[in-house]
Amino acid sequence: MQTYTFENRGKNPLYICLYEEIKSDILHGRLLPDSKLPSKRNLAEHLKLSIVTIENAYAQLSLEGYIYSVEKKGYFVNKVQDLTQGKAIIKEKTYIDKTEEKFYADFKSNNISSKMFPFSVWAKLMRETLTQQDSLLLESIPYNGLLQLRVAIADHLYHFRGMSVSADQIVIGAGTEYLYSLIIQLLGKEKTFALEDPGYKKISKVYESNGVNCCFIGMDNSGLSLSELNKSQAEVVHISPAHHFPTGIVMPIKRRHELLEWAATKEERYIIEDDYDSEFRFSGKPVQTLQSIDTNQKVIYVNTFTKSIAPSIRISYMVLPHNLVERYISNMSFYSCTVSGFEQITLAKFISKGYFERHINRMRNYYKKLRDKVILTLKCSSFGPRLTILEENSGLHFLLKVKTSMADTEISSAAEKAGIKISFLSEYYHDSERKVSGIMIVNYSGLEYEIAENAINLLATIFE
Repeated sequence: MQTYTFENRGKNPLYICLYEEIKSDILHGRLLPDSKLPSKRNLAEHLKLSIVTIENAYAQLSLEGYIYSVEKKGYFVNKVQDLTQGKAIIKEKTYIDKTEEKFYADFKSNNISSKMFPFSVWAKLMRETLTQQDSLLLESIPYNGLLQLRVAIADHLYHFRGMSVSADQIVIGAGTEYLYSLIIQLLGKEKTFALEDPGYKKISKVYESNGVNCCFIGMDNSGLSLSELNKSQAEVVHISPAHHFPTGIVMPIKRRHELLEWAATKEERYIIEDDYDSEFRFSGKPVQTLQSIDTNQKVIYVNTFTKSIAPSIRISYMVLPHNLVERYISNMSFYSCTVSGFEQITLAKFISKGYFERHINRMRNYYKKLRDKVILTLKCSSFGPRLTILEENSGLHFLLKVKTSMADTEISSAAEKAGIKISFLSEYYHDSERKVSGIMIVNYSGLEYEIAENAINLLATIFE
């Protein structure tokens, strides 16, 4: 039986370390194709690990095709390409080099906790999909995605977001960037798109790479400035009203109605509602969507599963207003759906069987506990008296205002030397005249709970 040690695992979960070790043995021929792996119980006893750790490692290996299971017989090694030959080994070395560059704590990247992914459930549903769907997996997929998944999404939106939409309004795509490019073609490249300033820079890059003219609208305490928008030549506005990144502002109902009125004044004005982070609100009910109060068919709703499930689940969707559905069918239904039927069926099962709702509840509880620990540690730290915490009740980041004479770049450089990766609000402005300094963005979703206190204390040393 294989023996593995995990002395140098760093902050990686044990199941990830075990997964890497077994994968390496498979790729380098130390575990031969079709050879039987130890049972979960036996391997757990041998390595002095929990059965759950073994189960999660096997589930990930099965998910990626390195092993397969035979009912009542156990797990076996799949035949995979030998990576000890030629260029493949260079790719593996590149991956190893990248992992060595990790920071002790990363408050900048908008990651999620990998250990919270429901590996066993997802693997079970994948096996069900393979064994039960038969020919459906080989059939061509409708341009807007499989009906099974679109129905599941429509039902989820009704119960969770209060949105009454039909499956025919939903279009499935591989990532929001792809959907943005479809929206550009649907509405027309000649239109000017208004974007929030500050804002998530990738959005502007996607629009500009598609040849779209963008204007950047400033923010006030209620979100996107309506007065600036009215002065602009914009015909389409892209906003994230439920939880703006990076300011964290939740747009109040008055501003939402004002934006809908702006859109209603001209026939070809539209609002793209990016609801990327709406599942993780920690106080009160989920914020009502613009789409659910739109009476003039002016809102295109966009959301993704990359944040709520995992970044590797590259499945996103948009909900078109009824007046754009027919235009989409007429002009763009020749596009093939970019998400495989296998993944769509698996996700549809995950949603319709209640696993997604349970997963979100579990994640919300975990992130609330993590956020509370980070905030408490910040307040109790040596630089706690100089801190003001802003917008901490929704989404997976909050703002931290620090009283200091140090420049943002100076703090970032000092933090990097201490093994901490951070970012500032000032980095996300398009117009340099709007920039506000001294406000840190704390993305805590990818932080391991066990190191949160040490990470904050390391950050505190910069200001001593």
